[in-house]
Amino acid sequence: MDKNTSLPFAVSIVMQREILQNRWQSFQWKLMEILPITSIALELENVNVASLQFDMQTGRCVSSGFSVELFVDETPGYFLNLSADMPCWFVMWRMEPVGGEELAVPKAITLSYNEAARWMDAGEQVETLELSEEIASWLAAYTQEYFQPEIKKKRKRPSFEGGAGVDKMARAEMDRG
Repeated sequence: MDKNTSLPFAVSIVMQREILQNRWQSFQWKLMEILPITSIALELENVNVASLQFDMQTGRCVSSGFSVELFVDETPGYFLNLSADMPCWFVMWRMEPVGGEELAVPKAITLSYNEAARWMDAGEQVETLELSEEIASWLAAYTQEYFQPEIKKKRKRPSFEGGAGVDKMARAEMDRG
């Protein structure tokens, strides 16, 4: 597997608008499915890559054409995802006006726990959906090949003796840095 790789197919993200019986909020958006788009499906269903389709009857919004890429520097995030009770997809989405409707429009997809955490820290909406065993196995193989846990070094506590001891530790820190 290459250092930087991606799934051999693009995916579609399906969001569902669910009606709520709530006086403050009439509906909410939920991530329902992540579907592979194969070249055969593209031909049969005439689905355009990087498209957005909304069905008023069902309240489903389908965004197509997302690639799922893996990067070596994100392997700690993949490891955290796989270590969870339920490894999952992370989808970042935003509300946008499309054809007179306010729709939940997916903007990015990742398998990295750390990348999803950065999105949430930035105030973005992030939904999760459980990974299939096939995708989890693919991610585990990549993570096993490239993940190298950070080796924590024991640091000496600073001396409160003053004088020569503090100078010696300061020089050692400068040499390390």
